[in-house]
Amino acid sequence: MKKLYFLLIVVLAFAKAESQVVINELDADTPSTNDRQFVELKSDVPFYQLDGFVLVFFNGSTSSSTGMGRSYYTVDLDGLVTDDNGLVVLGSSLVSPVPDRYIAESNIQLGADAVAIYRGDDTDWPDRTFPSQVNLVDALIYDTDDADNVALMTFLGITVQYNENENGNKTTESVQRKTDGTYETKSPTPHSLNNSTIPTYNGVSFTTSKTELTEPDTFDITFTLTEAPSTDFTLGFNFDNQGFDANDFTGASSFTIPAGQTSTTLSFTITDDAIDEGDESLRINLDDNLPTGFKRLKDLEELAVIDNDFQVATYGTPLAPTYGIVASTAPSDYYNSLNNLASPQLETAITALISEENVVRIHTYNDVTEILKKSDVSPLNSNNVWLMYTEQERRVIDFQTGSTNTGKWNREHIWSRSRGPFSSIEYDEVTDGMSIWTETNADSLRHGNSDAHHLRAADGPENSSRGNNDFPEYNGPVGSQGSWHGDVARALFYMDLRYNNLAMVNGNPANTTTGQIGDLATLIQWHRNDPPDDFEMNRNNVIYTWQNNRNPFIDNPELVELIYGNNIGQTFTLSGQSEVLTKIVITPNPSNNHFTISNVNEPINITIYDSFGRVIRTENITNTIRINHNLTTGMYLAKLSEGDNSKVVKLLVR
Repeated sequence: MKKLYFLLIVVLAFAKAESQVVINELDADTPSTNDRQFVELKSDVPFYQLDGFVLVFFNGSTSSSTGMGRSYYTVDLDGLVTDDNGLVVLGSSLVSPVPDRYIAESNIQLGADAVAIYRGDDTDWPDRTFPSQVNLVDALIYDTDDADNVALMTFLGITVQYNENENGNKTTESVQRKTDGTYETKSPTPHSLNNSTIPTYNGVSFTTSKTELTEPDTFDITFTLTEAPSTDFTLGFNFDNQGFDANDFTGASSFTIPAGQTSTTLSFTITDDAIDEGDESLRINLDDNLPTGFKRLKDLEELAVIDNDFQVATYGTPLAPTYGIVASTAPSDYYNSLNNLASPQLETAITALISEENVVRIHTYNDVTEILKKSDVSPLNSNNVWLMYTEQERRVIDFQTGSTNTGKWNREHIWSRSRGPFSSIEYDEVTDGMSIWTETNADSLRHGNSDAHHLRAADGPENSSRGNNDFPEYNGPVGSQGSWHGDVARALFYMDLRYNNLAMVNGNPANTTTGQIGDLATLIQWHRNDPPDDFEMNRNNVIYTWQNNRNPFIDNPELVELIYGNNIGQTFTLSGQSEVLTKIVITPNPSNNHFTISNVNEPINITIYDSFGRVIRTENITNTIRINHNLTTGMYLAKLSEGDNSKVVKLLVR
């Protein structure tokens, strides 16, 4: 009997633990881009640890591959603790007060779908797993005027589905749990009890005197509370954001609002360090370890910090092009395999060169953003990128990270992604830099998704306007001067030979056509009318440092005529090689603080370029010489010149 009694106690205790957490509120359909979505959970007791629970979202669509009740998103709740009201909120970027854990905007589907709490871990729920009642703690099936989802009801053992649009206000109301365990629809109350008429917290917020700063601006932040505290309220904060840290400003790192008051104002000054660090953003990051009863109404707000030490290139923009200032950094023997070849052997040799397995590299789609910041840098301002179709500058820091593209720049696939077709994988969301890459070859068609030779910085809305169109079906915005015509043509010629199963064609194939893009005749003419300029050569040089391949139609524009144009069948011939330059050796490589140039028998010139294609040092040399340097870690290119001959050597600095 004692054993039976003990077992009953254990079962009851476990049942009580399972009923400890419920789904208290859900707001799936919110205004605009659904950046106010949230799920609120509630425990029966305050400060309840959610370790060992997982939140699982289920897709109730009729899709046989992704829907039919399968899971599409999971959040492990380990580390979360409910507050003094037993509440914890998971939500997207604009939820206020700030969520206890962020989820991506527009990530919660709008119904008829379900969300459920389970005992377990996120690893228990691989993508597209069907619901189960095993270890189920609580579940909610919801919709926005959708029919009852019988499949989800059966899977989860639920008989009622709740409509977020019950009152015709789906974007401004949420589904909320009542004390009897049923749900109703009314105005959202994140972080507050559902039956409260006023917020059940004291809100912490702030306003800034400026939204954009330029070295050495001074600005103010006013910190506020929604209610005056009974004792002094002190909270720490920082502005850290990637390269921006405490060295980039002067001012306090905490604020105090005295008892009985609701605000205080602090002043800060941006440091003018005379160093070109590039434009940055400071991020106002409040300490999230607030006293009981206080909530951050907002956080992580960013202010642009404009560096006044930007550099201006020696070459022109595509609208005011220059030629011959930026030299190709291709090694002197890079194109040797093409010498004395004619079509079709010439095309075969180009493909082998620019897609050579174990040599050519591909990087993630996120890495492409970092490449474009350098390859598409504006000659007028090193802190800006040059936008292709709209022929204008835009600040590097204005890269599109959310769903809003107005005033932002993003990555334009010149060979449209769906026309490849190219695809992303989860790894593409990683930014891991130049030193980590993926091997590729001519059959790796998926890698066209992040091949920087056909990706350009573009205005967000204009990128959308281009869509999947061919050229000149798309010919830029009204007023475009066509400074990008040749760039587009040569990028597409590159793609045609870089990847198998892609082809340039005459005419205007349907925009749903994969593997083909046109119009070839127009693009040949665009190439002739807009030859490679210094801006495009700089792009080629920068991308070469990342991908270990070049666009041969920029270095040797005559190849277009030999393969596509008026000289098909004629032989491609390289210029003569220099015996003087082939004997020169640069050591050590990699180097720490110096390198030696030896075997110099005739006067030569050496020019060293950084990854932006900028000249950082020039020397005239007549014999062996040691050059001391204080170059930062990275890859550089040294161009050795003797008369009309040149040789490029890749230099690595530790």
